[in-house]
Amino acid sequence: MKSVLFVCLGNICRSPTAEGVFRKIVNDTGYSNQISIESAGTSNWNIGLSPDSRAISAALNRGIDISALKARQVSAKDLADYDYILAMDKQNQQTLMTLANHANGNGDNIKLFMSFADQFDEIEMPDPYNGGEQGFDKVLDMIMDASEGLLKRILIDDG
Repeated sequence: MKSVLFVCLGNICRSPTAEGVFRKIVNDTGYSNQISIESAGTSNWNIGLSPDSRAISAALNRGIDISALKARQVSAKDLADYDYILAMDKQNQQTLMTLANHANGNGDNIKLFMSFADQFDEIEMPDPYNGGEQGFDKVLDMIMDASEGLLKRILIDDG
């Protein structure tokens, strides 16, 4: 069983959307019994809250329900427990690397999620929180692309 943790700042926009999208792709392709998927935030601001209503709406427009997800903060234990820890941007990647260093880990499993994308050149996933609803649609497009690339990579790595 491989494990994936998506990480953004607050765990109410990008990372829960990535969790929902990737879970759907994994389920639709028949790998749900081989890959576990979760999301978390580097901050503690939103612990226990549902995703942003705009993220829920944008995902629902594509047949993905993320409304039951609840925000949580990433922990040092997560760094050892997950095979793939995917940061949405460089700031969150750096926070995760600092946490890994303090936990005496090497952080080899921490990557930028967009490094798996094929159709987008951006290396960082923009945070749609302070923008309009169109930002959530763009983030969904980017997540779909990176999720497909991630699944390919996991299947290749798993041999």
